[in-house]
Amino acid sequence: MASLTNANVYDFKVVLLGEGCVGKTSVALRYVEDKFNDKHISTEPTIQASYLKKKLNINGKRINLAIWDTAGQEKFHSLGPIYYRMSNGAILVYDITDKASFQKVKDWVKELRKMLGSDICLVIAGNKIDLEKERNVSSDEAEEYAGQVGASHFNTSAKLNQNIEEVFFDLTRCMMTHADQLQLTKTSSSSRRNVVVVEDEIEETLLTKNSCCSGS
Repeated sequence: MASLTNANVYDFKVVLLGEGCVGKTSVALRYVEDKFNDKHISTEPTIQASYLKKKLNINGKRINLAIWDTAGQEKFHSLGPIYYRMSNGAILVYDITDKASFQKVKDWVKELRKMLGSDICLVIAGNKIDLEKERNVSSDEAEEYAGQVGASHFNTSAKLNQNIEEVFFDLTRCMMTHADQLQLTKTSSSSRRNVVVVEDEIEETLLTKNSCCSGS
C-alpha cells in the first residue's frame, strides 16, 4: 500500500470516513489550508469525494499525504470501497453531539478491518468539541472503544482548530512505523530467499561433483 520511494520519502493515502455533517470536510480543510467556513456546516453535506494534498517533514523524512474526503450519507455508502481501497490510514469522524454518528464509526471500523485487516492505521476523531455542552458521546466511552479496535482517539474542533494537527501527526507516525516494518519484513524475506538460492546452488554443485566421481 505505502509507497516508500527511498529511506526518506513516504507516500501515503489517507481517507476520512463518517456520517454526513460530522465535519470531515472542515477537519481536512483546517489541516491542509488552515481554513474554516461556518456556512459550510449549514449547507448540504459532501456528495462526492474530494482530494487534498499535504507535505510534511518529520525527523528529516518527507511525507506526502493524499487525503480523500468521502461522502458520508448512507446512500453513498456503496461508493466507500472505491475511495478507501489501498488506503494506508483512515480518520473516522463523528459528531460528539450525535450518538448515532458514533455508532456509524463502529460500522466503518468493521468494514475497514474486514477489507484491509491490520494494513491500515486508524484514528477516531470526536469532532465539534466547541459544542461541549451538547455532548452525547462521552470521551471515556469513545476512548475505550478506540483501544479495543487498536485506534487512537482525539477530541477535535475544526472550528477552534483543536487537536487537528495532532490527529494527522499521530496517524502519520503510525503509517511511517507500519511502512518501516513492512520494508524490514521484505528485506528480511529477500535475504532468506537469497540464502536458499545459494544453498541450492552449493548442493547442486556438490551433487554434480559426486556424480562425476562415481562414474569414473
